[in-house]
Amino acid sequence: MNKNSFLRISIALVLVFTFTFVAHELRAGRAGAADFPDRRISSTEKLIEIAVAEGSSGSEIAQQLFTAGVIESSQSFFKLAIADSRAARIAPGVHLLNSRISSKQALSQLLDPLRMPNLVKVFEGSWSTEVFAMLEDVGFERKEILNAATEVNLPSGFKLLEGLLFPAQYSFTKEVTAREALQSMITNFETKTNSLDLYSDPKFTPQQLVTVASIVQAEGHTDDFDKVARVIRNRLKIGMPLQMDSTINYIKKTRGSIFVSKKSTMIKSDYNTYRKYGLPPGPIGNPGIDALRAAIKPANGDWLYFITVSPGDTRFTSNFEEFNEWKVLYIKNRKAGAFN
Repeated sequence: MNKNSFLRISIALVLVFTFTFVAHELRAGRAGAADFPDRRISSTEKLIEIAVAEGSSGSEIAQQLFTAGVIESSQSFFKLAIADSRAARIAPGVHLLNSRISSKQALSQLLDPLRMPNLVKVFEGSWSTEVFAMLEDVGFERKEILNAATEVNLPSGFKLLEGLLFPAQYSFTKEVTAREALQSMITNFETKTNSLDLYSDPKFTPQQLVTVASIVQAEGHTDDFDKVARVIRNRLKIGMPLQMDSTINYIKKTRGSIFVSKKSTMIKSDYNTYRKYGLPPGPIGNPGIDALRAAIKPANGDWLYFITVSPGDTRFTSNFEEFNEWKVLYIKNRKAGAFN
């Protein structure tokens, strides 16, 4: 292509872009960003459902609001979304908004969790039983939820639902079934992990990697996830039992205590990593993206032991004597109330 041809194409592209932009501006209003004024909201007004899809851009949300009659022009909201960093925190799901309001009011309503019906917040490390309880709290029947858990479609390489209910904020309309609700969480898991190498590790199946991630999520702080993941791999490599307290807590369904009694470590369960060698048969919760990344790509190190001696102070070592010294410090701090 010669220089003149390239120049003609460049000018043509600029003209197309300019025409498209101007046309959009004209549709948005003569001022380029027509906007309804702020107004007093009545509690008796009929609300409009706006379903924000996962990963929606500011322009896509703006177009939804404009089409639904919430705002006067898509451009007014789009400009606000660019200028206001809070727009990045708009959660996917169904939002209930008033009609004919200013873009500023629309943004405030989109950020208001009280305007999301049947809101379910799945936190990192939550157990499926906890997710089921949350669904029940927003109106789903327990029997329907349990049936749905056996009917959903699992991704290739997975046999268990635990670990696949991706931590996020969800909201569901009354028309959504329990199966659709659970399936949307699984779909979110697939979307979020699409760029990760869940299927490329020759030593671990995808479900095993999620199992590692679930233990990492339960055992460590975000800053230590990759180190905890390495400890797990190092122990598995030499045939050392994992002996993870988090697996005991999963069996007992207990939270809030970091202390596990010796009696608890004797519980008969395939998930008890004090009695059973290797990984448990499945995840012990639903890990977040950081724990999943750590499980797939752990830090480099020869550590076999780690212990949190005080809040915010987790130490890693390959030396058992050093670990025991730290354990004495941990016991001292725990008795002094450092973990309360």
